[in-house]
Amino acid sequence: MFLHKHPYPPFIPEDAIKLIVGTLPPPRFSTRELHEKDVDFCYGSYYNSLWKKIDVIHDLGLRFDNSQDAIEERKAYLIKHKIGVCDIVASAEREKIDASDLGMQNIKLRDVIGYLKKHPKIKMLLFTGGNSKNGPEYFFRKHTKDYNIKLEIVSNQVPRIHQFQLEKRTIKTVSLTSGSGAANISISRIPLYKQLKAKNPKFNTFDFRVMQYREFF
Repeated sequence: MFLHKHPYPPFIPEDAIKLIVGTLPPPRFSTRELHEKDVDFCYGSYYNSLWKKIDVIHDLGLRFDNSQDAIEERKAYLIKHKIGVCDIVASAEREKIDASDLGMQNIKLRDVIGYLKKHPKIKMLLFTGGNSKNGPEYFFRKHTKDYNIKLEIVSNQVPRIHQFQLEKRTIKTVSLTSGSGAANISISRIPLYKQLKAKNPKFNTFDFRVMQYREFF
């Protein structure tokens, strides 16, 4: 059984107003076997398209390599835009060493609510996936039960938006479409995607994610 520990502590600027919440990076980030184009930082997998989308949205010209410069570029973006990163899974066990959320067992969660209490300016959580089993929203819902917190629906359209109350402030959650290949199937079924694809055959699932993420990043 492989013990998959999160390799990075939360990165939360003092004045953060948004918080990105995922699960775990691929195991190679914990075993320190990065690929050439991976960045040794949160969401650094070259195959996870989060930083690629942010790069397109802001035309940043980000580096995709193992350099310290690549790390600093991403930290600078987060600080400038007052965005933190705090994945919800601290560790999990795996029978098969891969990045599948469903493959996680004996999962230990981070105290995300505790971090929210320490950072009172945060008003929005950006989940990098929805409420499917072992996704970030799924885990957050389990986590909030310990605090007797309930999520209320704001919008049931993709991306789904909820809100909850914490110490007299309202915090919204946005369940963004995951960057995984499996999510491409669900995207292809969305009426808006079908409509945009019909108008422009070159429009693809990456373009759809960029369009969705642009509002929040």
